[in-house]
Amino acid sequence: MIELGKRQVLKVLREKENGLYLGEGRAGERGVLLPGKQAPEGIRPGDEIEVFIYKDSEDRLIATVHEPFLSVGEMAVLEVAETGGIGAFLKWGLERDLFLPFKEQKWKVKKGEKVLAALYVDKSGRLCATMKIDRFLKSNSPYKKDDEVSGIIYEINPQLGAFVAVDGRYYGLIPASETGRDMKSGMETEARVARVRPDGKLVLSVRKKAYKQMDIDAESVYSLIEAYQGVLPFTDKADAGLIKLETGLSKNAFKRAVGHLLKEGRIQIKENTIELNRR
Repeated sequence: MIELGKRQVLKVLREKENGLYLGEGRAGERGVLLPGKQAPEGIRPGDEIEVFIYKDSEDRLIATVHEPFLSVGEMAVLEVAETGGIGAFLKWGLERDLFLPFKEQKWKVKKGEKVLAALYVDKSGRLCATMKIDRFLKSNSPYKKDDEVSGIIYEINPQLGAFVAVDGRYYGLIPASETGRDMKSGMETEARVARVRPDGKLVLSVRKKAYKQMDIDAESVYSLIEAYQGVLPFTDKADAGLIKLETGLSKNAFKRAVGHLLKEGRIQIKENTIELNRR
Protein backbone atom coordinates (compact mmCIF):
# COMPACT_ATOMS: atom_id res chain seq x y z
CA MET A 1 0.00 0.00 0.00
CA ILE A 2 1.37 3.40 -1.00
CA GLU A 3 1.38 5.56 2.13
CA LEU A 4 1.00 9.33 2.04
CA GLY A 5 3.56 11.26 4.05
CA LYS A 6 6.08 8.46 4.41
CA ARG A 7 9.25 7.20 2.76
CA GLN A 8 8.95 3.82 1.08
CA VAL A 9 10.59 1.62 -1.53
CA LEU A 10 8.58 1.33 -4.76
CA LYS A 11 9.13 -0.34 -8.12
CA VAL A 12 9.45 1.51 -11.42
CA LEU A 13 6.36 0.44 -13.39
CA ARG A 14 6.98 2.37 -16.59
CA GLU A 15 8.83 5.35 -18.01
CA LYS A 16 7.05 8.29 -19.69
CA GLU A 17 8.11 11.67 -21.03
CA ASN A 18 7.15 13.41 -17.78
CA GLY A 19 8.98 10.92 -15.55
CA LEU A 20 8.73 7.53 -13.93
CA TYR A 21 5.55 5.91 -12.62
CA LEU A 22 6.14 3.98 -9.41
CA GLY A 23 4.08 1.38 -7.60
CA GLU A 24 4.01 -1.96 -5.84
CA GLY A 25 4.05 -4.01 -9.04
CA ARG A 26 0.39 -5.05 -9.05
CA ALA A 27 -1.26 -5.81 -12.39
CA GLY A 28 -3.01 -2.76 -13.89
CA GLU A 29 -1.57 -0.43 -11.28
CA ARG A 30 -1.62 3.22 -12.42
CA GLY A 31 1.30 4.28 -10.22
CA VAL A 32 2.60 7.51 -8.72
CA LEU A 33 4.68 9.96 -10.76
CA LEU A 34 8.30 10.68 -9.95
CA PRO A 35 9.08 13.79 -12.08
CA GLY A 36 11.71 13.19 -14.74
CA LYS A 37 14.10 15.78 -13.31
CA GLN A 38 14.38 13.68 -10.16
CA ALA A 39 14.83 10.30 -11.84
CA PRO A 40 18.28 8.82 -11.13
CA GLU A 41 20.37 8.23 -14.22
CA GLY A 42 20.18 4.70 -15.58
CA ILE A 43 17.08 3.61 -13.66
CA ARG A 44 14.73 1.36 -15.64
CA PRO A 45 11.30 -0.34 -15.27
CA GLY A 46 11.54 -3.12 -12.72
CA ASP A 47 14.15 -1.29 -10.61
CA GLU A 48 13.34 -0.23 -7.05
CA ILE A 49 13.77 3.24 -5.59
CA GLU A 50 13.12 4.85 -2.19
CA VAL A 51 10.87 7.92 -2.35
CA PHE A 52 8.67 10.14 -0.18
CA ILE A 53 4.98 10.40 -1.10
CA TYR A 54 3.09 13.70 -0.84
CA LYS A 55 0.58 15.65 -2.97
CA ASP A 56 1.05 18.22 -5.72
CA SER A 57 -0.83 21.50 -6.19
CA GLU A 58 -3.70 19.61 -7.88
CA ASP A 59 -4.04 17.25 -4.91
CA ARG A 60 -2.57 14.27 -6.76
CA LEU A 61 -0.13 11.81 -5.18
CA ILE A 62 3.43 12.48 -6.28
CA ALA A 63 6.82 10.98 -5.39
CA THR A 64 10.09 12.73 -4.62
CA VAL A 65 13.62 11.52 -3.97
CA HIS A 66 14.15 14.54 -1.72
CA GLU A 67 13.87 13.88 2.01
CA PRO A 68 11.62 16.21 4.04
CA PHE A 69 12.44 17.18 7.61
CA LEU A 70 9.69 14.93 8.99
CA SER A 71 7.26 12.15 8.07
CA VAL A 72 3.71 11.50 9.30
CA GLY A 73 3.66 11.21 13.08
CA GLU A 74 7.08 12.84 13.48
CA MET A 75 8.03 16.29 14.79
CA ALA A 76 10.60 18.88 13.76
CA VAL A 77 11.35 22.56 14.21
CA LEU A 78 10.19 24.28 11.02
CA GLU A 79 10.46 27.87 9.80
CA VAL A 80 7.35 29.83 8.82
CA ALA A 81 7.70 30.66 5.11
CA GLU A 82 4.50 32.67 4.69
CA THR A 83 1.26 33.51 6.47
CA GLY A 84 -2.14 34.04 4.86
CA GLY A 85 -5.87 34.19 5.33
CA ILE A 86 -6.33 30.49 6.05
CA GLY A 87 -3.16 29.73 7.98
CA ALA A 88 0.58 29.59 7.49
CA PHE A 89 3.04 27.66 5.36
CA LEU A 90 6.18 26.02 6.72
CA LYS A 91 9.49 25.15 5.08
CA TRP A 92 9.98 21.40 5.39
CA GLY A 93 12.60 20.47 2.81
CA LEU A 94 10.35 20.06 -0.24
CA GLU A 95 9.49 22.46 -3.08
CA ARG A 96 5.90 22.87 -1.93
CA ASP A 97 5.60 24.35 1.58
CA LEU A 98 3.61 22.57 4.30
CA PHE A 99 0.23 23.98 5.35
CA LEU A 100 -0.32 24.90 9.01
CA PRO A 101 -4.03 25.69 9.53
CA PHE A 102 -5.09 28.43 11.95
CA LYS A 103 -6.88 25.86 14.14
CA GLU A 104 -3.63 23.92 14.54
CA GLN A 105 -1.62 26.94 15.75
CA LYS A 106 -1.07 27.50 19.47
CA TRP A 107 -0.56 31.18 18.72
CA LYS A 108 -0.67 33.27 15.55
CA VAL A 109 2.70 32.58 13.98
CA LYS A 110 4.77 35.09 12.02
CA LYS A 111 6.95 34.80 8.93
CA GLY A 112 10.50 33.75 9.84
CA GLU A 113 9.43 32.31 13.21
CA LYS A 114 10.48 28.75 14.05
CA VAL A 115 7.95 26.37 15.57
CA LEU A 116 7.87 22.76 16.66
CA ALA A 117 5.28 20.98 14.53
CA ALA A 118 4.11 17.47 13.76
CA LEU A 119 2.97 16.09 10.40
CA TYR A 120 -0.46 14.50 10.05
CA VAL A 121 -3.06 13.64 7.40
CA ASP A 122 -6.26 15.68 7.77
CA LYS A 123 -9.83 14.50 7.18
CA SER A 124 -9.67 15.44 3.50
CA GLY A 125 -6.52 13.39 2.96
CA ARG A 126 -4.04 16.29 2.85
CA LEU A 127 -0.70 16.54 4.60
CA CYS A 128 -0.81 19.29 7.23
CA ALA A 129 1.23 20.51 10.18
CA THR A 130 0.07 21.01 13.74
CA MET A 131 1.60 22.76 16.71
CA LYS A 132 -0.70 20.76 19.01
CA ILE A 133 1.79 17.96 19.41
CA ASP A 134 0.75 16.48 22.76
CA ARG A 135 -1.11 13.62 21.07
CA PHE A 136 2.06 12.64 19.20
CA LEU A 137 4.26 12.43 22.30
CA LYS A 138 4.91 9.11 24.01
CA SER A 139 5.36 8.30 27.69
CA ASN A 140 7.40 5.11 27.36
CA SER A 141 10.86 6.67 27.24
CA PRO A 142 13.91 4.57 28.17
CA TYR A 143 15.12 7.24 30.62
CA LYS A 144 15.37 6.99 34.39
CA LYS A 145 16.10 9.38 37.26
CA ASP A 146 19.28 11.49 36.83
CA ASP A 147 19.69 10.63 33.13
CA GLU A 148 20.74 13.57 30.96
CA VAL A 149 18.33 14.32 28.10
CA SER A 150 17.82 16.91 25.40
CA GLY A 151 14.67 18.18 23.75
CA ILE A 152 12.72 21.09 22.34
CA ILE A 153 10.49 23.41 24.33
CA TYR A 154 7.13 23.53 22.58
CA GLU A 155 4.98 25.45 25.07
CA ILE A 156 5.43 27.53 28.21
CA ASN A 157 2.67 27.74 30.79
CA PRO A 158 3.40 30.30 33.56
CA GLN A 159 1.63 28.14 36.15
CA LEU A 160 2.87 24.69 35.11
CA GLY A 161 6.23 25.26 33.45
CA ALA A 162 7.92 24.51 30.13
CA PHE A 163 6.68 21.53 28.12
CA VAL A 164 9.49 19.68 26.35
CA ALA A 165 9.49 17.14 23.54
CA VAL A 166 12.40 14.97 24.71
CA ASP A 167 14.24 13.51 21.69
CA GLY A 168 11.34 14.93 19.68
CA ARG A 169 9.09 12.09 20.83
CA TYR A 170 8.70 11.81 24.63
CA TYR A 171 6.69 13.99 27.03
CA GLY A 172 8.70 16.10 29.48
CA LEU A 173 7.99 19.04 31.79
CA ILE A 174 10.33 21.56 33.40
CA PRO A 175 8.39 22.87 36.45
CA ALA A 176 7.51 26.56 36.60
CA SER A 177 9.92 27.02 39.52
CA GLU A 178 12.81 26.37 37.11
CA THR A 179 11.67 28.24 34.03
CA GLY A 180 13.54 31.44 33.22
CA ARG A 181 13.03 34.49 31.05
CA ASP A 182 15.43 33.08 28.47
CA MET A 183 13.23 30.04 27.79
CA LYS A 184 11.15 30.29 24.62
CA SER A 185 9.05 27.94 22.54
CA GLY A 186 11.08 26.32 19.78
CA MET A 187 14.42 26.45 21.62
CA GLU A 188 16.52 23.39 22.33
CA THR A 189 17.33 22.58 25.93
CA GLU A 190 19.30 20.07 27.96
CA ALA A 191 18.02 18.78 31.26
CA ARG A 192 18.26 16.07 33.88
CA VAL A 193 15.44 13.64 34.66
CA ALA A 194 14.32 14.65 38.16
CA ARG A 195 11.77 11.85 38.32
CA VAL A 196 9.65 9.58 36.16
CA ARG A 197 5.94 9.86 36.91
CA PRO A 198 3.80 6.72 37.34
CA ASP A 199 2.29 7.38 33.89
CA GLY A 200 5.80 7.41 32.34
CA LYS A 201 6.00 11.14 31.71
CA LEU A 202 9.28 12.84 32.60
CA VAL A 203 9.70 15.64 35.14
CA LEU A 204 12.85 17.49 34.17
CA SER A 205 15.30 19.79 35.86
CA VAL A 206 17.66 22.22 34.19
CA ARG A 207 19.61 22.45 37.44
CA LYS A 208 22.52 20.20 38.33
CA LYS A 209 22.56 18.13 41.50
CA ALA A 210 22.52 20.39 44.55
CA TYR A 211 26.24 20.20 45.39
CA LYS A 212 27.19 21.08 41.79
CA GLN A 213 24.46 23.65 41.27
CA MET A 214 25.36 25.68 44.34
CA ASP A 215 28.75 26.59 42.86
CA ILE A 216 27.11 27.60 39.60
CA ASP A 217 24.45 29.68 41.39
CA ALA A 218 27.03 31.34 43.62
CA GLU A 219 29.05 32.53 40.63
CA SER A 220 25.86 33.76 38.96
CA VAL A 221 24.90 35.78 42.06
CA TYR A 222 28.45 37.15 42.38
CA SER A 223 28.32 38.34 38.75
CA LEU A 224 24.95 39.96 39.40
CA ILE A 225 26.34 41.87 42.39
CA GLU A 226 29.24 43.03 40.22
CA ALA A 227 26.71 44.28 37.63
CA TYR A 228 25.15 46.36 40.43
CA GLN A 229 28.54 48.00 41.02
CA GLY A 230 29.21 45.77 44.00
CA VAL A 231 26.02 46.53 45.95
CA LEU A 232 22.93 44.34 45.43
CA PRO A 233 19.86 46.36 46.57
CA PHE A 234 18.16 43.42 48.33
CA THR A 235 19.06 40.45 50.54
CA ASP A 236 17.95 36.85 50.88
CA LYS A 237 15.05 38.13 52.99
CA ALA A 238 13.50 39.80 49.94
CA ASP A 239 10.25 38.66 48.35
CA ALA A 240 10.59 35.38 46.42
CA GLY A 241 9.09 37.00 43.32
CA LEU A 242 11.72 39.76 43.30
CA ILE A 243 14.52 37.23 43.78
CA LYS A 244 13.20 35.09 40.92
CA LEU A 245 12.85 38.11 38.64
CA GLU A 246 16.34 39.46 39.33
CA THR A 247 18.34 36.24 39.62
CA GLY A 248 16.29 33.51 37.96
CA LEU A 249 16.67 31.48 41.18
CA SER A 250 14.18 30.30 43.74
CA LYS A 251 14.46 31.93 47.17
CA ASN A 252 15.98 28.78 48.67
CA ALA A 253 18.56 28.46 45.87
CA PHE A 254 19.43 32.15 46.27
CA LYS A 255 19.90 31.68 50.01
CA ARG A 256 22.23 28.74 49.44
CA ALA A 257 24.26 30.70 46.91
CA VAL A 258 24.53 33.73 49.21
CA GLY A 259 25.52 31.48 52.12
CA HIS A 260 28.20 29.89 49.99
CA LEU A 261 29.66 33.29 49.02
CA LEU A 262 29.47 34.46 52.64
CA LYS A 263 31.31 31.37 53.85
CA GLU A 264 34.05 32.03 51.30
CA GLY A 265 34.34 35.62 52.55
CA ARG A 266 33.52 37.12 49.17
CA ILE A 267 30.48 39.14 50.31
CA GLN A 268 28.98 40.77 53.36
CA ILE A 269 25.30 41.10 54.16
CA LYS A 270 24.00 44.46 55.37
CA GLU A 271 20.49 45.29 56.54
CA ASN A 272 19.08 45.92 53.05
CA THR A 273 21.95 45.06 50.71
CA ILE A 274 24.52 42.44 49.85
CA GLU A 275 27.95 43.87 49.09
CA LEU A 276 31.17 42.52 47.66
CA ASN A 277 34.17 42.38 49.92
CA ARG A 278 36.78 44.48 48.18
CA ARG A 279 40.29 43.18 48.67
